[in-house]
Amino acid sequence: MNLNKTATRRHLRKTALTLALGALFATGAAQAQSSAVGSIFGSGMEPGTVVTVRNNDTGFQRQITVDASGRYSIGALPTGTYSVAVDQSGQQTVLNPGVQVVIGGGTEVSGGAAAGGDVTTLGGVQVTGSRMPVIDVSSTDTRRVFTSERLEQLPVRESLEQVALLAPGVVLADSRYPGAASFGGSAASENAIYINGYAVTNPLTNIGSTTLPFDAIGQAQVITGGYGAEFGRSTGGVMNIVTKRGGNEWKFGGEMMYTPKGLRGNYEDIRYEHNGLPAFDGLVYSRRSMREANEVKYGMYASGPLVKDRLFIYASGELTNQSISTPGTARPGGDAGWLKANLEDPRWMAKIDWNINDNHLLEFTAVSDTEKETRDNYSFVYTPGQDAFRLGERTGGIYYEDGGELYIGKYTGYLSDNLTLTAVYGEQSVDHIETPFGYDPSEVYVADSRPVDEQISRGTIERLAYEGAYDETRGGRLDLEWRLGDHGLRFGYDRQDSESMAGTQMSGPGYSWRYGPCTAGQPIAGGGGAVCPSNGEYVSQYIYENGGTFKVEQAAYYVEDRWQVNDQWLLTLGIRNETFKNYNADGIVYVEQKDQWAPRIGVSWDVLGDSSLKVYGNAGRYHLAMPNNVALRGAAGSLYTNEYFSFTGIDPVTGVPLGLVELGDGPYSANREYGQAPDPRSVAAKGIKSHYQDEYALGIEKAFENGLTVGARYVYRDLKGAIDDMCDYRPAYNWAIDNGYSEEVADNLGNALANCRLFNPGEANTFLLDDGTGNFVEVPLTAGELGFPKLKRSYQGIDFFVERPFDGTWFGRVDYTLSRNYGNAEGQLKSDIGQTDVGQTQDWDHPELMELANGYLPNHRKHYVKAFGFYQASPEWGLSATMSAFSGRPKNCMGYYPQTPENEEFNTYYAYGGPYYFYCNNQPSPRGSQGNMPWSYRLDLGVTYAPNFANNQLKFGLDIFNVFDRQSAQNQIEYGENGGPGLPYSQAHRVISYSDPRAIRFSIRADF
Repeated sequence: MNLNKTATRRHLRKTALTLALGALFATGAAQAQSSAVGSIFGSGMEPGTVVTVRNNDTGFQRQITVDASGRYSIGALPTGTYSVAVDQSGQQTVLNPGVQVVIGGGTEVSGGAAAGGDVTTLGGVQVTGSRMPVIDVSSTDTRRVFTSERLEQLPVRESLEQVALLAPGVVLADSRYPGAASFGGSAASENAIYINGYAVTNPLTNIGSTTLPFDAIGQAQVITGGYGAEFGRSTGGVMNIVTKRGGNEWKFGGEMMYTPKGLRGNYEDIRYEHNGLPAFDGLVYSRRSMREANEVKYGMYASGPLVKDRLFIYASGELTNQSISTPGTARPGGDAGWLKANLEDPRWMAKIDWNINDNHLLEFTAVSDTEKETRDNYSFVYTPGQDAFRLGERTGGIYYEDGGELYIGKYTGYLSDNLTLTAVYGEQSVDHIETPFGYDPSEVYVADSRPVDEQISRGTIERLAYEGAYDETRGGRLDLEWRLGDHGLRFGYDRQDSESMAGTQMSGPGYSWRYGPCTAGQPIAGGGGAVCPSNGEYVSQYIYENGGTFKVEQAAYYVEDRWQVNDQWLLTLGIRNETFKNYNADGIVYVEQKDQWAPRIGVSWDVLGDSSLKVYGNAGRYHLAMPNNVALRGAAGSLYTNEYFSFTGIDPVTGVPLGLVELGDGPYSANREYGQAPDPRSVAAKGIKSHYQDEYALGIEKAFENGLTVGARYVYRDLKGAIDDMCDYRPAYNWAIDNGYSEEVADNLGNALANCRLFNPGEANTFLLDDGTGNFVEVPLTAGELGFPKLKRSYQGIDFFVERPFDGTWFGRVDYTLSRNYGNAEGQLKSDIGQTDVGQTQDWDHPELMELANGYLPNHRKHYVKAFGFYQASPEWGLSATMSAFSGRPKNCMGYYPQTPENEEFNTYYAYGGPYYFYCNNQPSPRGSQGNMPWSYRLDLGVTYAPNFANNQLKFGLDIFNVFDRQSAQNQIEYGENGGPGLPYSQAHRVISYSDPRAIRFSIRADF
């Protein structure tokens, strides 16, 4: 931060005014748009007065005339710092020389000499200082905006999810969804992320997003609820990033950050818990205390005018290098593996801003985000209980590369004082590369499950990701804003299409060989009728392929009216209509939802009429489409066959079997489809509804004369509908028998449904199912016939906060959230087991899985305290801190379905052979009934030094993350048994991950 500018602004505050919202974090929005702009508005002025706003960096300005009611509003302003002035009696009067316009923020600049404000003369120009409000009474939702200056001051790890975690109601997602967060009890796949108005959420899974150089972030907006009709496709939260832009002054700079491995705390070892198997009790599962991690980041930027006041450029780049060395998992006896990984993240961003004139603006943004990772595996042996170890030979590895480019164009046209048009268009392409170490495409993969002394193996990997896998998006939006008296009317249309090529295929020639033992003369398990030969050994030729190219189209239009009923009441009324289309690999729609109406309403009451006390509320409905991976799992062809043989020998070089004699009737497929994609009409229930949620919130904020602001908000979220898959044979079979179909047809219909079809859980659904002859039968099933409970996920939260705005010396904020996240389904994900099949979890496969499933959900955190602040101790020294403390997630003990005579048929024919039920040791074990993980505590501290001799062009920093090295267990294995009911599981309740240990980051930054 430029300390000279800070000192100047502090002087102006003392002599003339209080900056509107300072440069602090803004909550709320007058013109909340995904196109990432803000507004300035005011009242109590002389009708006919001309108000001029001018961007202090670029010279861009707009003028507007105060209306007959004494109000004005200037919307769709690019973010930045503006001066606000009025022309009175031929003399310019500056109402505020430093208004911070933030993403979606409405900043009030009212009064002036005509309104009775105090007038001070600065340099011959009158500066009018009316009391500025610190509460944005133009907002009806819940949001926070973090400016680049504030992010630079706080000790924050440089990632988007770490910024989001500063906002109330946001919790870190399960560690098996890295880089993701849960907003208001939602799953980590239910969020929307934007860069400069364009959605960059991962189109394949909807988990995570494209990112950019952290230093290129101009402002980061975190919306945790109540957003208006212009936003959609999210039932979690919205994160909106606006990049930095160039101005009339050339600036250059660079930074380096170094987090050395030698100053990290020791990672906590992961150990087996006491689980009834003495050989495992207390044994180290992963000796993380031997883990080493080193990180260094370099960054540079340049910005300035190509043509003064008209054409500007900003460019930024960074390169992050990480090296990680860590042991793998252990077994009794001390064998383990060792992983050495090198990660390289080069990113860059460039932005061109062209102010054609003050009425027409063009912006162009380019972002490159690529992650490269090399993983090398080594053999590694250590003796349990000792620190001695031996690192062996390289045993394998893989190279990953994920990334690509993003391009965004935006036009803003101020067609008149009251009419503004904005248009955004973007395209993005991301490639995915996987190259295994030592992979020879001419080599056949060979696996062997015979006795150890007979086993052979060849090849490095059996399955590969599709070569040339990619994700692409393209789309845009058009927004029209029309000021009509007391009404701010907005109309908009947006569309985004995404396409993903993804899947898995066999390595080598497209098949592998698998040797195995069997019982002579008996059917081979899973062999489709093949009988074991007399020598008790077989070999199968295994073929697997699943994938293709899939598309999702999302389109919506909306209408919204922001009605300023009077000086104290603002009412926002909006409605959004959305359409989702999901295509399979053949380009055929398999799921479509149309005319999804989403009403939104918000209200803001300026109780005392002076912007010091606000009561606000909102209510709305929000829809979410299925990402592309649902087609990969449910609508794509899946070839999965085994062909069984006896053999007389094995080639000693290739491992290929010799003297083959077929044992069965050719290739056998357990999925009955032999690679054909299912008929798109049968993939999902007819008329399937989308995933959608209703939300209600009520809040209050109060500003005091001493600068403190306090507030509270209550929010209730209710998931009304979801999409998942069910795989139960019985409902369709029973329906067919009850309706007079033959046993054969009933069996075929049952098997068709058992192949897993998309449906709306807990509701009546109608399926089109193949009767075995290629003819489809419409099978309507009530909720009772399907046997599932009603879907339930509710979130209730009460957020309290106290905030002190920055006064040039210090600022701080403390948030406390008391919440309850309860129900029988997390949403699109299943964090209980870290399942990544978005929208196709195990939860609803058959009704028994949902027994006792009602309880506290994985993203439940009853108590959460967050705090952060900054103190400018002197012109040279700055101190900062962030703190969090929260209760742990609920724990479960999951096991096998009870083995009772009543359950014998289910356990024999339908039950999954694993510990996936809310029973443990044959006893009921309801969701969340096993207590909670421990509380987590974290304190981060930072100190900066900007020496006077460097004239604020040089800054040194030191950040200590997790100062007290409190490493809390975040999640655990929730299986309580394995191998059968009551049989102990070696990894039962083992910790999966701990919070990171203490780390120290050094930084140096230069700005010219």
